[in-house]
Amino acid sequence: MVADLRALPKAHLHLHFTGAMRPSTMRELAESTHTRLPAHLLEADPLKVPADARGWFRFQRSYDAARALVRSEEVMRRIVREAAEDDAAEGSVRLEMQVDPTSYAPWVGGLTPALEIVLDEAKEASRATGVQVAIIVAASRTRHPLDARTLARLAGNYAGDGPGEVVGFGLSNDERVGHTADFSAAFRIARNAGLAGVPHGGELLGPSSLREVVGHLKPARIGHGVRSTEDLDLLTRLVDDGISFELCPSSNVNLGVYATAGDVPLRQLVQSGARVALGADDPLLFRSRLVDQYRLAREAHGFSDAELAALAQGSIEASLASEADKARWKGQIRAWLAASGT
Repeated sequence: MVADLRALPKAHLHLHFTGAMRPSTMRELAESTHTRLPAHLLEADPLKVPADARGWFRFQRSYDAARALVRSEEVMRRIVREAAEDDAAEGSVRLEMQVDPTSYAPWVGGLTPALEIVLDEAKEASRATGVQVAIIVAASRTRHPLDARTLARLAGNYAGDGPGEVVGFGLSNDERVGHTADFSAAFRIARNAGLAGVPHGGELLGPSSLREVVGHLKPARIGHGVRSTEDLDLLTRLVDDGISFELCPSSNVNLGVYATAGDVPLRQLVQSGARVALGADDPLLFRSRLVDQYRLAREAHGFSDAELAALAQGSIEASLASEADKARWKGQIRAWLAASGT
C-alpha cells in the first residue's frame, strides 16, 4: 500500500498571502465586484512563464490582478482562514504564512491594522483548524529599503513563536531588482527584535546573488535556494551554517527555472545534508498545493516513505515553532512512518 501523504504531519513554511487564495474564492470575489480577470487566471491549468524579466512581469501582473480583489478586512480574514483549512486537510500542523501588509493597508486603515487583522485571524484559524498559523512579514525588493525598515519595526512589535504571532522577516519579489545590501539594516532591526531572517534567494539568480543574501541578511532559512547546487562550496557553507531551504518544486518549474520536476535538485540538496522544507509558494497561480510537492518527491525523485518522513521532519525542524511543539509533531511523524509499514 502507498502511504497517505495527507496523513503525514508536516510544516508549511513557504506560502504567500494572496497566492494562498483559493481559485474559487478569487472567482467569487471577481464576480461580486464585477472585476474582469485575465483569462488565464480563470483556467484550471497552472501559470507557466519563462525564467526571464518578461516571464516575471507576466507572473507579477497575474499576482497583482488577484491581489486587487483583497480590499477589505473580511476578505483578508477569509484568505487566512481558508489557507488554514486547506493546510489542515493536507496534514499540516504548522503554517508560516508570508505577508507584506503594505499591499492591503490602504483598504483597512494603515499598516498596523492590516497586520493585526492577519494576526488576529491567524490566531482564530489556529483554534478552529488545529493548524498553528504564524506569520512572516516580508518586505519587497521593488520598494525602497526604508519601507523595509518600517516593516521590520512593525513586525518586531508582534514577535513570538506561537499562533497569531510574527516569527520571521522576509524579502521577496524579483531577485533581479534592488541591491541586497540595502536591506541589511531592516534585517538587523528584525533580528534585534527576535525575528528570524527568511529572505528569498537563489531561484531566479545563481550562487553569486545567494552569497550576497547570506552575507548581508544573515538568514536562518532561504526561500528557494535551489541554485546553491551550482556552487558546491557555497552549498557546503549553507549546510554547515545550519541554514534551511524552503523548496517549492512546482514553482521552480512553472517559473521556468527548471524544465521538469525531476530536474529540481531536491535529492542533491538532501544528500548534501541540507534541511529542506517543501512549500507550495503560490498555489493560486501554480494550481499545486503542499501535498503535491510531496507527491513530486515520491514520483519524480523516487523518495521512499522513510525519505518523505525525513522531509516532513526537516520541515518541522526548520519551522520557528517552540521546541515542545516540534518534539510532539516529530513523534506524530514517527507514528505515520510506523503505520506505513516501512
